[in-house]
Amino acid sequence: MDLKEDVGYLLQHVAFVLGRHSDQVLQEQLGIGFSQFKIMMVLEHKPQLRQRQIADMLGQTEASISRQIKLMKSLGLLQTKTNPRNRREHLTVLTNKGQRFSLNATEVLNRYHAPMFNDINGKDQQKLRELLEKLHEHSCRYTQNECLR
Repeated sequence: MDLKEDVGYLLQHVAFVLGRHSDQVLQEQLGIGFSQFKIMMVLEHKPQLRQRQIADMLGQTEASISRQIKLMKSLGLLQTKTNPRNRREHLTVLTNKGQRFSLNATEVLNRYHAPMFNDINGKDQQKLRELLEKLHEHSCRYTQNECLR
């Protein structure tokens, strides 16, 4: 079978290349990695989460998320607050600086990826978006993890 006909391979390859390039661009322009960016995106959509919830949403280990959060706290992008409903629980939140950083990172990535998407007409972009949304929903049901919706 030709690899170009294998949808699973194509999805994995595109995701890997986009992730690697996104990491490189964010490191060069903002001094953060794609892993930190993904944590900021999760916290943009769900502002107060436990580390375990972030790990589940991103499909990563809690230890890797903990390392990233520690780094981001040292940069002033995140802070930890005590949950007022359960004082033993700690919630991770974006700081004001983190919110600005998140917006900047999104703009950087959108500019970087624009040429690739400009090669796809508007109708095909909409179809791609719809298909990716369906795959995302399916993957959320399949893994039984909390996902961004």
